[in-house]
Amino acid sequence: MTTEQPLRILCSEREARTLAPGLQGLGRDIVLCHPGDPQSVQADVAFISRDITGRSTKFEILPDTERFYAALRATQGLQWLHVHSAGLDRDVYQEMRQRGARVTASHGASDAVVAQMAITGLLALARRLPLLMQAQQRHAWEPLLDDRMPRDLQGQRAVVVGWGGIGQRIGHLLQALGLEVSVARHGDTPAGDGIRTVRYDGLRELLPDTSWLVLACPLTDTTRGLVSAGMLAALPAHACLVNVARGHVVDEPALIQALQAGRLGGAFLDVFHHEPLPAASPLWDLDNVIVSPHSAGFSDGNAVRVRQIFVANLKRWLQGCL
Repeated sequence: MTTEQPLRILCSEREARTLAPGLQGLGRDIVLCHPGDPQSVQADVAFISRDITGRSTKFEILPDTERFYAALRATQGLQWLHVHSAGLDRDVYQEMRQRGARVTASHGASDAVVAQMAITGLLALARRLPLLMQAQQRHAWEPLLDDRMPRDLQGQRAVVVGWGGIGQRIGHLLQALGLEVSVARHGDTPAGDGIRTVRYDGLRELLPDTSWLVLACPLTDTTRGLVSAGMLAALPAHACLVNVARGHVVDEPALIQALQAGRLGGAFLDVFHHEPLPAASPLWDLDNVIVSPHSAGFSDGNAVRVRQIFVANLKRWLQGCL
C-alpha cells in the first residue's frame, strides 16, 4: 500500500497565512513552503503573489524578490507556476516554462482597475488637469479659456489596441463617454456592431482621424515596437496616447521627440522601456505628459481576486483539467 505524497506549494510566508484556509477540503494534504525551507526544493507548485514582486520590476529586481526567484529556480520538479499579474514577460517565468512547468496568469483580476486607470488618464488629459495642477502650484487663477479650452469628448474617435478583457472594458467606457471606438487586435473578428476592427498590421489606416490612441495589448513579437515613429506621425497633432500595456509596444525615443516637438497633444504613460523610469528621462518634465509608476493594476481588492483565481485553478489542476 502506497501513501500519496503531500502537495508542496512554494509561496511567500505572508501569503501562506491568508491562503491556507482556502486550501482545506481539496482532498490532498498540502504543505506550504517558503524560500529557506528545506522542502521548497521539492515544490510541485509555486504561487507568486504581489508581495513577492513588491517594488521590483522586470528590469530591476530587489533582494527579497530575487530570494524567491532563487528558490523557484532551485526547485527540482516544479510542475506549475501561477503568477499574480496578467503579463508573463518576466525572464524567470519564461525560464520555468522552458523547464517544462505550466505557467499561468491571473487574467481578469485587474481588468476593471486597469481600464479605470486608462480612462482616468484620458480624462485628465482631456480636461487639462496637468495645466490646472501647474497653475495651482503657482497659486495662479488660470481658467480653461481661449486656447486652453478643452474639446468636447462627444464624437471624438478613440482607437483601442488590444481587445482582451482590459481593452473591451476600456472600449465600453469610451462609448459611454460618447466617443467613437475603433479597434486593432490580433485577429480581424469584428469587435462589435459598428466598431471598425483591423488587425495590428492595419493600425496605421485608423490613425489619421484619431484623437486618442489607447494601448491595452500584450507584449508579443507582433506588438513589440508596433507604435513606431511612423505610426506616431500618422496621428493628428492634437492626438494623445494612453499606454497601460507594455512600454516596448511604443518607440519611446520617437514618442519623446513627438511630444517635445508638439506633434502630439499629450500622453498618459503607466509603462516604460525601463522601469523604474530613469530620473534623467525627459518624460518626467514634459508639461503634456502624466507619468504613472506602473500602477494601473493596483487596488486593495486585487489580492483577493488573484487568490481566488489561484485556488480555482489549483482545484482544476488537481483534477487534471488545467
